[in-house]
Amino acid sequence: MPPVTWVAKRGVASMPMPERCSRFAEYRDKVLELFASKGFGQVGMRELATCLGLSPGSLYHHYPSKQHLLLDLIEEFYEELLATLGRIEKKAPAKRDRLNNLIRAHLNLHRDMPWHFRLVERDCGCLNEDQQARVQHLREQYERKLLVMLGARSRFSEPGHLAAGHAIAALLNSAPSWLTPHSLDESEHDELLESMVSGAIERLLAPRRAVEAISLATSIEKTSKKTEAVVAI
Repeated sequence: MPPVTWVAKRGVASMPMPERCSRFAEYRDKVLELFASKGFGQVGMRELATCLGLSPGSLYHHYPSKQHLLLDLIEEFYEELLATLGRIEKKAPAKRDRLNNLIRAHLNLHRDMPWHFRLVERDCGCLNEDQQARVQHLREQYERKLLVMLGARSRFSEPGHLAAGHAIAALLNSAPSWLTPHSLDESEHDELLESMVSGAIERLLAPRRAVEAISLATSIEKTSKKTEAVVAI
């Protein structure tokens, strides 16, 4: 992924753009690893300043709290997700192709941005209310874009439709870690996850009649097996 610029937030003094870009590109992975491995609450501003090659006073001048650094990294994560959706939308016009591409893209992002995934999952609650609202806006934008891309015409109510988008996003972002304890090669790992995730999403977004047909077929299959067992006895 190309280096991402630290963008100055409202009310926060900013570094000159070349210095900010250079410093972020050089040290961002170290900041990510500090937050993700030690836990956001265990990292102080002095340690962050050392990591960034700044004095504590200079860091406080540009970023008055470590929450501002965390917010930058979490916003970067959602902005990359949204950019990924945009690339897939242009590349894969067919809905089925889009679903497969979405799953593969999230698997690749999990490999490229593992610290981001951990931060978003664990540390969003460490932001203040205004910062959390900004993150929520980005997350909802991402979830709505997912539903539009998948051509979702949900059988659920409007709140249920939005909940489906949230569930799909959570599934795509958490699934890559499911098989971590297992020693699988990359192709087998991805094939297993693609099968599970695509099946779950297709079932969730299927029209009511299709779901009823699946349920009926499952019921018939179970009844048939019971009948065969009785006859065998």
